[in-house]
Amino acid sequence: MTIVVLALLALATVAGLVYRARYGRIRAAGGDLPAGLLTPARDTVTLLHFSSATCAPCRQVRAVCADLAKEFAGTRDGVRHVELDAEEHLDAVRDLGIWRLPTLLVVDRHGTIARRTVGVPDRASLRATVTEVLAA
Repeated sequence: MTIVVLALLALATVAGLVYRARYGRIRAAGGDLPAGLLTPARDTVTLLHFSSATCAPCRQVRAVCADLAKEFAGTRDGVRHVELDAEEHLDAVRDLGIWRLPTLLVVDRHGTIARRTVGVPDRASLRATVTEVLAA
């Protein structure tokens, strides 16, 4: 019985460490947005944020994205933040494989998903990602 309990604790610890390592990390993504979800904006990167009214981390993502959009305001290449309620866009959520909230997609000026993250991204990492996507 003790061995079973220790094995379950070890498994839970490993699962927690994996979750913690991936939460908020920006990773490469690919694919296009579902038709009609969002019109691509020329000369801008879109931070497409899926959230819900009851999601506490979604407020943090909203603040990070709003700050980044303000930082790039007035520059030649801009950043726009679009927040969508996941419950109102269930078809898009399914098509994009969104399982947890908040999910943030970094969409390039052609409407292609360049990067994605689940959780609250680090401001510096998101800024570097946006700069990289704008340069591409």
